[in-house]
Parts: sequence; C-alpha cells; structure tokens
Amino acid sequence: MTRLVAGLAMLTLVATPVASTQRRPSRAEAPKQWEVFVRAFDGYATEDSVVGASVLLMRQGGVLAHHEYGFADRALGQRVDERTIFHWGSITKTLTAVAVMQLRDRKRLSLDDRVTRYLPELRQVHDPFGSMDDVTIRMLLSHSAGFQNRTWPYRTGKPWEPFEPTRWEQLVAMMPYQEVAFAPGSRYSYSNPGFIYLARIIEQLTGDPYQSYIYKNLWTPLGITHSYFGATPYHLADQRSNNYDVVRDSAGRESVVANGRDFDPGITIPNGGWNAPLSDVARWVAFLTGATASDTVLARATLDEMWRPLFAADSEAPGDSVGLSFFVLWRGGVRFIGHTGHQAGFRSFFYVEPQAKAAVIAAFNTTNDAREAESGQGFNRIIDAALAMVAAQR
Repeated sequence: MTRLVAGLAMLTLVATPVASTQRRPSRAEAPKQWEVFVRAFDGYATEDSVVGASVLLMRQGGVLAHHEYGFADRALGQRVDERTIFHWGSITKTLTAVAVMQLRDRKRLSLDDRVTRYLPELRQVHDPFGSMDDVTIRMLLSHSAGFQNRTWPYRTGKPWEPFEPTRWEQLVAMMPYQEVAFAPGSRYSYSNPGFIYLARIIEQLTGDPYQSYIYKNLWTPLGITHSYFGATPYHLADQRSNNYDVVRDSAGRESVVANGRDFDPGITIPNGGWNAPLSDVARWVAFLTGATASDTVLARATLDEMWRPLFAADSEAPGDSVGLSFFVLWRGGVRFIGHTGHQAGFRSFFYVEPQAKAAVIAAFNTTNDAREAESGQGFNRIIDAALAMVAAQR
C-alpha cells in the first residue's frame, strides 16, 4: 500500500463549501487518489472487523469527498451515513486548548501562571522534584507537567470498576496518593488529567461550566450545531452510532461486542467527550486551517503559536512533537497538524496540511482488542495513506 499511495498524482481542485457538507460531492469533484484510498480504507476496516466508519477529505474549507463504511448499528441494520454521530475522544482536547488560549488572548490568564493559583488542591500531589507550585498552564497544554496518562487507576476489568470518575471530588480524593513522574516542564508525557485541570481553570475564570463555555464561545460562532457532550439529545438519538469491541474468548474465538450507544465520560469530558457528525468536525477543521474567518474565535497568530513544537513526542503519540495540545507530524518533508482520539470502542483522527489548507477526518466505531498490536499497525497505515492523499492536494 505504501508504494501505491506514494505514486498518487497531484491535482488542483475546487471544493464544496463546508456549509454544504450534507451534500455528497459528485464523483467528478473527488480527486483520483480518493478511490485508491477508499479501497485501502475499506480493506483495513474489513480486516480489523470494524463495524462502521466514515472519512472525508477537505481543501480550502470545502469537502472534496466523503465515504461511509458499514453500520452505525449492526443489530438494527442501520448503516453509517453522512449524519452519523461518532464519539471523538481525545480530539476534544483541541477544543479545551483553544478555549484556554481565548482566555489568554483576552488577558484573563497567562500561560506561565501557576496551576495551583486556580487549583490549590493540586498541592496534595507528591512532587519529588520540587514544588507543585512550579507546574504551569503551558505545561498542562503541552503534556509536560508530569501527570499520569490515565484519569482513573482501575483497569483490571472487574465489573464494579467505573468507566471514568464522574465528579471532581473523586479526583481530589486521589491526589494525595499520586505523584508527578518527572520534573515538570522537562519532557513530554501524554496526560488526560491535565486537560481536566485546564477545564477547571476555564470554569474558575468565567463562571461557566466547561460545556457551556464551549457551546457559547467555540461552537456557536463556528456554526457547529449537531455536537454535544454526554448523553445524546433526543432529537439526535437516531443518528448516534453504537460502538463495539472485538474480543477473544479463552478458546481463541473472536466476537464483536456492542457496548451501547451512550456512555458517561464523567469528569473526563474536557479530555474526551465530544460527540459529532463528521460535518461538524469539518467546520472545526475549516476554522483551524484558516479557510473560514477565525478571529471571532481565535487569532490566526495564536493558532500558529499552538502549532510550534515544544517537546519531542514518543512513538505512541499522534505526532513527532507536541505544541500547545496539537501534535506536529512530518511525512516526506510535509508538515501536518492534528490529533487522534480513542475512547470506548470509538477511534478517530484528523490531520491538517496548513499550506494547502487541506485536511482529512476519519472516525471508526470499533476497537479490536483481540488483535491490539495488528490493529494499531493497521490504524497507523491508514493514517499514513490519508496523509499522502492530503499532501497530494498541495
């Protein structure tokens, strides 16, 4: 597949506006590379036992092509379509980060502010390298504060274990029994709790619950209308995708298990709670690329600042380096900005090539736990194929 994708030709195309993402582009509008990519996309989904998935390609703020695979709900025979709502997991962190930078630009905070200025509870965390007062907002945004990856430490599979903590006081109660893993600000290590702390700062400064702040200051100005956090609104319930895990029993037999359409991310919504159809994420990506007016949400210079690498990332990261929440990935001398998501059975990614204002967005409703290593490799190959296709739009 690598040789096949590498040979794709470059094309100059006219895009469909984001406002019209509900219309399927005609075959003439899609690049020639698209059909090759779709075959690889469907091949990966079939091999990995994915129940349903969707992907779209963008350029200059418009949707060039859109493809759906399989079922949003297999038992009901409901196929994935352009309205299907997926869960986007850690891509939510890009919302949280932009919200923080809004407040920075409005001079409500500084990136070098001590986090304990807003969240004194964090002084209970053990810091063998110094004082917890040394941890800054910039460190939280760049995954360099030294906090653990997972939010909830219970991962042994017992039926009583919660999916995620649901209340702030539960996290606070765990703080005296945690410690930072390295000197804050010295290196990268992915952390979900850091973005919960950022959301608490947003709430402290504005008086708005995190979800309300995002609705009012990010989604409404950008015309994002079918996105939500937590339980699905009744008028969107029929559009919500179920999610699935592929598991293996003691005899080695694989089966696909439905997890149910809704689940409660609890206190972790700021690091992984966004639910949306691809058309809403396309509006977000159009804003990130600068293809739509952005100053009402965030200045272009501030987005560029967020994309400057601060730390090298590890092999499990969505990029080679991390800036302020966004990851930077280089392929063949081309720079991409993006993020991935993975929560419950859902998996997703988006990557932007800023020079051409081109992007790819994809979501899957299935995670293959039975063949975790092979599944991860296949997921990364599809990302690489998607990046090659995006690079061809330059």
